[in-house]
Amino acid sequence: MAVNRETLRLLRSMRVAVDKTVDAATNDLVKAWVYAWDNLSRDWELALTDLIAQSQDGAWPTRSTIYRAERVLKALDATQDALERLAREAGVRIVEDLSGITTEAAEWQARLTASQMPAQAGTQATLTASFNRVDPDALAAIVNRTTQQVTSTLLPLSMEATASMNAALLRGVALGENPKTAARAMLKRIESTFNGGLTRAMNVARTEMLDAHRGAAYAQDQANADVLAGWEWSASLDRRTCPSCLAQHGRQHPIDEPGPYDHQQGRCARVPVTKSWAELGFKGITEPKSLTQDARAWFDGLPEKDQLQIMGPARLELLKSGDIGWDDLSQRRTATGWRDSYTVTPVSALASA
Repeated sequence: MAVNRETLRLLRSMRVAVDKTVDAATNDLVKAWVYAWDNLSRDWELALTDLIAQSQDGAWPTRSTIYRAERVLKALDATQDALERLAREAGVRIVEDLSGITTEAAEWQARLTASQMPAQAGTQATLTASFNRVDPDALAAIVNRTTQQVTSTLLPLSMEATASMNAALLRGVALGENPKTAARAMLKRIESTFNGGLTRAMNVARTEMLDAHRGAAYAQDQANADVLAGWEWSASLDRRTCPSCLAQHGRQHPIDEPGPYDHQQGRCARVPVTKSWAELGFKGITEPKSLTQDARAWFDGLPEKDQLQIMGPARLELLKSGDIGWDDLSQRRTATGWRDSYTVTPVSALASA
């Protein structure tokens, strides 16, 4: 059977539950970074004030002056130590919820499948309980793979952030006539660089936790492939949804195909689609049509300002003129160190097609 009202209700509830878990992890990362910077900012303020006081003729201090400044070196060491600790703790925090999120994903997938069965098959609770469950070892393997990916991705975080801070120090700022003003400007630059590590950690958290959830959903589908015809790519239809995910929304895929392979931090879900009721042995009853919303129709119904926000002016013009089609908005991308993903086709590639 196709997606129905109950399937959509469960899908919304699943998204809320997953978002709650992922948001809790990212909020903890933010708190840790803010606390760490609060402890470091005074050291940096004093170090930069000393450094600027050593400037001559209104010029930013030389490399040798910067790396001879005792307070600067101490601030750099303390910052690197803090970033290394934050990276380790971020990995622990992200992994903390993986076991729960994969177990819950398998349960949600069973409920989504049960929602598409006819009333003659039994209650949803009975059906959900009757489905095969993915082998716990398979879920443990997903957790293990995700843990390794999280660890390897976060490992260079502190080194990259420290290198960026060094580069920021060497670039300097316009000193002008007021050293205090220059010190504040440089402090903001250092803080921004420090928080670049937080941005990276939050990206890792969202991407890997959501991928683990989808991996468990895939494994659960394989355990019940006998009742499933395939799975449907489901994007969140709102003004934050990218053109690629809109183009993928509603597409049907074979049940043994992993996915959805959306971009980093992507919110798309894998919705199982059962075989027809006739194929499942239920004769003489009419199946309703799918209630999956048409993404193009949804987009066309938006105000132009929202269409512009999603597509951008050049892409929207190409789409409206008919120079590109809906399917052209998404392309498969291969990246070293991560799985393939579907991302937005660049305007330059669309314009030259």
